[in-house]
Amino acid sequence: MEKFKRKVFYLGGFDPRGVRFYHQLYREQAARHAALTGEELTVSARRAGPASSAIWTIDNPQAGVATDYEYLRWEDLIGKVWIRRPFTLAWRAARAYAGHARWMQFGRMRALRKGPVITILYPPVLAVLIPLLLALMPALLLSILLPFWASAIVGVGISAFLSGRILDKLVVPWLLRFMTYHGALAADGPGDELSARLDQFAARIASDMDGDWDEVQLVTHSAGTILGMSLMRRILALRGGALPDHVVMVGMGQVVPVIGLRRDAAWYHADLRALADQRFRYVDISSPPDGAAYYNVNPLRLVADQFAARVDMLSPRFHLFYEPENYHGGWSNKYEAHFDYLRVGDRLSPIDFISLTAGRRTVDEAVAAFRMIP
Repeated sequence: MEKFKRKVFYLGGFDPRGVRFYHQLYREQAARHAALTGEELTVSARRAGPASSAIWTIDNPQAGVATDYEYLRWEDLIGKVWIRRPFTLAWRAARAYAGHARWMQFGRMRALRKGPVITILYPPVLAVLIPLLLALMPALLLSILLPFWASAIVGVGISAFLSGRILDKLVVPWLLRFMTYHGALAADGPGDELSARLDQFAARIASDMDGDWDEVQLVTHSAGTILGMSLMRRILALRGGALPDHVVMVGMGQVVPVIGLRRDAAWYHADLRALADQRFRYVDISSPPDGAAYYNVNPLRLVADQFAARVDMLSPRFHLFYEPENYHGGWSNKYEAHFDYLRVGDRLSPIDFISLTAGRRTVDEAVAAFRMIP
């Protein structure tokens, strides 16, 4: 069997955990894939790449596939803006949400998908209500037995002890950081450091497309789907507006409207308009139950009625591939559900992450196989 050679460039989301976490996650999911298919996948150790990246290889000898996987790193930039102090986060989030209230097209967002609107708006509400209720309820109960000042101190103590844990379970601090960062990104643009990093990524990808590859994938996830659009514009500019037929962009858990629907994000609207005129292959895989993702929302249609790209919009239909007890449903699992795009379920899907990046099918073949599933 002639070996199928694939190059994958992966751009992740707003997550400071970085390459160590994602390399380990890939290894774990490769083992799950092997258990389901009988195809033993060998995932190498990671090594430093040439463009702020890390590289590892995946060998699938039974399927005759060799994948060169390049993780595009920007967790160092995320670490610089990751807000750690609760009171600083509260203050900056309040300012960020004031900006969103002024500039975000919430009516249009709600018409596209209601779920992400709830996901955006519930963190500041819960960040206020949960600590307040946890302080007020015990204080009122204890005021029957204790002086008011004493019951108030106890209530505040209980709130301080419990509220952080509850808010973390509901992913409130992460969402507040996410919305704070992207509010600044929309208003101010990517800045010098991030722009330079995207230029570096684009130069690397554009130059490597002509390598000895049967398929080249640019896979973006979560907030990486936002930056991925700007990255693809840069790649197309470097390639003179034309990409080889074996190049495909895949967006997972797409969140482009977080910036695309901000009226003040003129720089980003320019990127999307430029992409709308370009021919390239784009596959969007976003799940309706994922409260952060914009299922069936074509990013190019945010700024243009017509587009030249060949686009597929898919739901991964996770419920078909997970046993009910393992399916990440419900509010307490919203964060985990947003990472199911990078996992393998209890049954194999043609478009799960490992199948796409280490399996024999091309992306187009995988999409065709997935569409055949009743």
